[in-house]
Amino acid sequence: MSIGTSIAKARALAGLSIDELSAITKLRATLLREMEADVFTHCGGRMYARGHVRNIAVALKVDDKEFLRIFDEEQGVEKRTMRDLLVENNVMREPGETRKVSWKTLIAISLVTLSLVGLIQIIVSNSRVDQVAAPSASTSPTAVLTPSASATPSEQSTFTTGQGVEVIVNTTRAKSWLFVSDAQGRTLFSGQLSQGASKVFTSDSRLDLKVGNAGGVDLLVNGKQIPALGLDSQVVSVSYGVDS
Repeated sequence: MSIGTSIAKARALAGLSIDELSAITKLRATLLREMEADVFTHCGGRMYARGHVRNIAVALKVDDKEFLRIFDEEQGVEKRTMRDLLVENNVMREPGETRKVSWKTLIAISLVTLSLVGLIQIIVSNSRVDQVAAPSASTSPTAVLTPSASATPSEQSTFTTGQGVEVIVNTTRAKSWLFVSDAQGRTLFSGQLSQGASKVFTSDSRLDLKVGNAGGVDLLVNGKQIPALGLDSQVVSVSYGVDS
């Protein structure tokens, strides 16, 4: 029995419709239908698909380990490092992998380099010795990231676009992937936090977080401890505002 069939059978036994399961898991009904048909191409990648399968199993009150075992066998999921995931998604190249560059590209690069060198020489030769200091430019309303200069994975760093809401993320029990943005959609952080790391995020109105390993992370929002977000390896999205 495939994982999609297993999900459909468990949902039927639980007496839930697609829409009812969608309301419980916060997953789109169309995505649930695709998963029951063993189509996982719109899940956002294997890691997210695996998290969805776990969430569905918990919602249907069935053995999530058995569901994940079936999923892993069918989808060929294996434990991979963050570097492997980046390579898989074309974010970086495999170490030692060389990129072939055509001779036309090399010629174009050479011409651009020569042009830049010539332009710099012209600017330098025509510059005046006495220069009037230009007024400092005003800063644009983009996200201001202010990590501490000597920060290590276990030390605290601050990422801020305002002071209305504060969220402190602590990877107390395990490492986790984390994405943080503000109400304007500006990315404040995207990456992996090692176990024992702590980061502080502030914004004037709202902070949106997506946590890749909810079971290993603790949150402190506006000075208040937040209950556990979820289980190990569970992907959870949360938002907090000034009144949270």
